[in-house]
Amino acid sequence: MNLNLRQAILSNVSGHNADQLEATIDDALQKGEEKMLPGLGVFFEMLWKESEEQDRQEILQTLEKSLAE
Repeated sequence: MNLNLRQAILSNVSGHNADQLEATIDDALQKGEEKMLPGLGVFFEMLWKESEEQDRQEILQTLEKSLAE
């Protein structure tokens, strides 16, 4: 069985607007289930690829701050 998890995740949210994407992310975070992590990882990958260097630095600073708490 050849499963492309990344493509399946993108297919599930294709065409969603910002409100729907926010609801998906909030739901994944509230449930805290391990099975939701790949989807959040795909979202992060997309965010990272589309971000300018300044935005990436801000993301990294936010992550660093969160990990220090």
